[in-house]
Amino acid sequence: MRWLKFISSFFLIFFLLIGAVNAQTNQDKSKPVYDAVLSGYAYPFPVKYLDLKVEDIAVRMAYMDVLPANNAGNAPVVMLLHGKNFFGAYWLQTIRFLTQNGYRVIVPDQVGFGKSSKASLHYSSHQLAVNTKKMLDTLGITKVSVVGHSMGGMLATRFALIYPETTAKLVLENPLGLEDYRLLVPYQPLTQAYQNELKTTEESIRKYHQTYYVSWKPAYEENVRVPGAQTRSPDYPKVALASAQTYDMIYQQPVVYEFPRIAVPTLLVIGQADRTVVGKALIKDKNVLAKAGQYPELGKKTAAAIKNAKLVELPNVGHIPHLEAPESFHKALLSYLK
Repeated sequence: MRWLKFISSFFLIFFLLIGAVNAQTNQDKSKPVYDAVLSGYAYPFPVKYLDLKVEDIAVRMAYMDVLPANNAGNAPVVMLLHGKNFFGAYWLQTIRFLTQNGYRVIVPDQVGFGKSSKASLHYSSHQLAVNTKKMLDTLGITKVSVVGHSMGGMLATRFALIYPETTAKLVLENPLGLEDYRLLVPYQPLTQAYQNELKTTEESIRKYHQTYYVSWKPAYEENVRVPGAQTRSPDYPKVALASAQTYDMIYQQPVVYEFPRIAVPTLLVIGQADRTVVGKALIKDKNVLAKAGQYPELGKKTAAAIKNAKLVELPNVGHIPHLEAPESFHKALLSYLK
């Protein structure tokens, strides 16, 4: 009888464990999984692709080309450049606002981001700017107002420096690179950055994104859910490597020393509550940490460095004004573009 009881208990525990594993598996299956180029994720507007060759590697650059609501063929063009931890679709509200106000809007996913290829490359803002210019050339666009957020602000700056004749106006929304991160953040070898990226989860993405805002809203979850779904994909090592390489690009290629060279009209929109620093978690010195990422001060300093720049300061707004304070951001943007 004791053997029968033991066997019965053993099988009961066994089946309970199997049930728990199956429940966990089913739970995981219920969560979305997106590949390296977000194949299963729908953008708000049709996506087109430009085939490029970078470092002898064939890559595809995804972009949205959205016509104004009045379908005017000669409408002025605005290009929106995304940040590092984002992709073109997060510009949805701004795209709608601009097209309703008569603008044609171009929104690329840079190579290494969103629906574009995740090739292993020596990423540089110069190369991304060249890719972006090729996209505009393909579309026959010779003049464009360039709006860049976060990393996109660094890229927009580089684009304006290389192609001033193409850049009608430059708008920098809480851009990265207003300070030299190499003077603040300890160097991290690419291999270590890659290993850190491999440990990323949806929850760690959420915790990081929460630092971007003064207060968190459910509407911001989409920008967590999508990259979170990529972490569950077999493609994720490819995404992680591109992320580590583009982190290295931002760290090693500052634009702060080149602001006086900008020759095009420039608007700075700065959320005053922003304290973003690339590689902030690596800073162990509390004194350095306290001085880094002070956007109110950095915004004033940058506006003074750029000839005839205009500065708009948004109180109680964090790193992403176009999401956290869209009405204020759009008002400043439209006023400047006009």
